[in-house]
Amino acid sequence: MHEIAMGLHSCEVPYLWVARGEASNLQETCGEMGLVIPWCDQLRVLCHSSIAGFLTHCGWNSILESIYSGVPMLTFPLLIDQIPNSALIVEELKIGLKMKEEIGVENVVGRDQIACVVQRLMDGDEGIQLRERAKELQRSCRRAIDKDGSTFTNLHAFVEDLLSISKS
Repeated sequence: MHEIAMGLHSCEVPYLWVARGEASNLQETCGEMGLVIPWCDQLRVLCHSSIAGFLTHCGWNSILESIYSGVPMLTFPLLIDQIPNSALIVEELKIGLKMKEEIGVENVVGRDQIACVVQRLMDGDEGIQLRERAKELQRSCRRAIDKDGSTFTNLHAFVEDLLSISKS
């Protein structure tokens, strides 16, 4: 946690960090640019216009919320499904960057690597391209869940099928 805090601190970009348990200890390390809190409504935060990136362990709900919000991700997978989820974000969807090349809990990422990847996302052409791609996916996602979108239509049809089965 200390290396992440120091890496973020050295970037000199404002950030919000949700850290359970350790929150009171991290605020001092993070300095004025970081706000450390024990909990937040993640979707509400991601939908805020000031959010330009999301550091995530790549849980599926977090990925969906980030796509819905149009926010590119910095992936930090540790185990199980997080690893292929990270590959999906970075290699297939092209809406994120890997925080580390070596996967697994035992592979510690240093503050310099963290700062480098955060800067790649926040500054320059690469970050702009990732944000543009994330916004494209956001538009597709929102079209799918609109009243006449594919998700809405398919879910409605599924419910109708279940209702017709229960009546027979």
